[in-house]
Amino acid sequence: MKNELLDNLDKIHTTELGVVRIKKNLGLDNPNVVEWCRQKVSTADDISRKGKNWYVYNENFVITINAYSYTIITAHMVKE
Repeated sequence: MKNELLDNLDKIHTTELGVVRIKKNLGLDNPNVVEWCRQKVSTADDISRKGKNWYVYNENFVITINAYSYTIITAHMVKE
């Protein structure tokens, strides 16, 4: 099954504040948050689209990406 998000991995980006928010929420030390997120999208356990956003589930976190601009909005740990 083709997925529009996977077909447009190169368009995924975020803002400076988005980088800060993602690092804080996931406790990341990685200096290249966008590339880290792209890699996680490409190996996602599940990708679903609800309205204007894509939700990428991988391991124990979810990444939220705007479906039109491919902007990473946030990422956070999934509570069990």
